[in-house]
Amino acid sequence: MAPRRKSKDRRVLLDRRALLDAKLTELMLYAKELCPEAVVEASTIQYDDEDGHITVFPPPTLSEAEEERIELTLSARAGEIFDATGLFILCAVFDTPTHS
Repeated sequence: MAPRRKSKDRRVLLDRRALLDAKLTELMLYAKELCPEAVVEASTIQYDDEDGHITVFPPPTLSEAEEERIELTLSARAGEIFDATGLFILCAVFDTPTHS
C-alpha cells in the first residue's frame, strides 16, 4: 500500500507544479497587458510559505503612480489566485537596474 501513496503524493505535487506554472504564466501575461514595455520575470524559488514570484521592471519613463497602479492591480489578481487555488505568489514592481 505504501508505493501507491507515494505515487499519489508525487502526482499531487506534479499537479500543483503544473497549476503554479499556469498561474505564473497568467500573471506574467497580465503584467505585460498592464505595461507592454515592461520586462517581466517569474520565479518558483520558494521563501517561507511563498510558491512563486512575479517581478516587473517597467521602463524608466513610467511615473511612480503608474508603477504603483500596476503593482496593486497585479497583486489583486494574485490575491484572487490565492483565494481560488491556495497558491501564494508575490508580485512586485521594481525600477529597472542601471548598468554602469
